[in-house]
Order: sequence, then structure tokens, then C-alpha cells
Amino acid sequence: MAQKGTPKKQVAEDPRHTQAVQSYEQGLRALQERKFDKAKGHLQKVLSGPNKSLSDRAMVHMHACDQHLEKPALQFKTSEEHFDFAVSLMNTGDYVAAREHMEKLLKQSKSDYVLYGLAALSCLTGHVEEALKTLDEAIHANPALRFQARNDSDFQNLAEDPRFTELLYPDPGAEDSDSQEEVNTY
Repeated sequence: MAQKGTPKKQVAEDPRHTQAVQSYEQGLRALQERKFDKAKGHLQKVLSGPNKSLSDRAMVHMHACDQHLEKPALQFKTSEEHFDFAVSLMNTGDYVAAREHMEKLLKQSKSDYVLYGLAALSCLTGHVEEALKTLDEAIHANPALRFQARNDSDFQNLAEDPRFTELLYPDPGAEDSDSQEEVNTY
């Protein structure tokens, strides 16, 4: 019975097996991050490992990488179409890819709707300062966005922030009342 336990210990301590498992895990991580070239490199290292079933799984993931790498680059007819695609990525929770597309759009044109979309994305990903700054820029470009942001669930993380409230509900008489107080104090 002691002999049956020994081979299991040797497999677990085999550095080639350990390396194959680490490469497999790194490959899966890269695959999840949509870094297909990097994932494929890690997964190829698994093929030379001693574990047949792990190699088989690595092959399946490598085929998935190949399919993603073979897809032609996305082409959009208009910036609005590109923006809609970025918003769909946000809605599915692919914030990394959505940010890449929003930043490409921002380089092409600093339009109000792109700024607004980037502000929403920043809020969804917990970048509060960036969200407030970008939303402020969007509202300056198009004041009507102030009303849209009031009912947009993407900004619910900012609902309790007084800076967000001030941005969406500016006090039109604030400047006048400040100057009146200064006059009244003399």
C-alpha cells in the first residue's frame, strides 16, 4: 500500500507538472483578459508537460485563441456606431474593452456623448474623480446631459456625492446671493 502513495507524491512534486499547471493558469488568466497571443504562448508550454488531460484542455483553449486572433478588426461606419458598440461592451460588463473603445473615440472627437459615456464608465468602475471631471466636461459641452445624468442608473454610485448633486442641480442664484452677503456684511 505504501507503493501506491509514493507515485502520487512523485507526480505532485514533479517540477514539469508544476510548471505545466502554472503555465495553464497563466494562459487562462491571459485568455480572460483577452490577451490571446500571450495566452497562446503560455498554453503552448503546457503541451510539453507530462499531464495528457491538461495538454488536451490547453489545446482547446489554444483553438479559442486562434479563433479570436483570426477575427478581422472591427470597423465602424460612423463614430456613433462605434460609440454604440462601446456602450454595449459596458452593458455586458466588459469595462476594459469599453474603455479602450471610448478612449479611441475621444482621440477622434471630444464630443459630448463620448465624454458622457466615458464619465458613466468611470463611475461604473469606481473612478469617482475622473467620472465627475469628465461629466462636468460633457455637461459644459451639452447642458441637456445634466437632465439625462439625473436619471441614469450608471451614476448611482455618485448619488450621495454632493459634488455630483451640485453638477446636476446648479443653484442659479448662488453667485448673486454670495455677492449680496458681501454687501450686507459692511
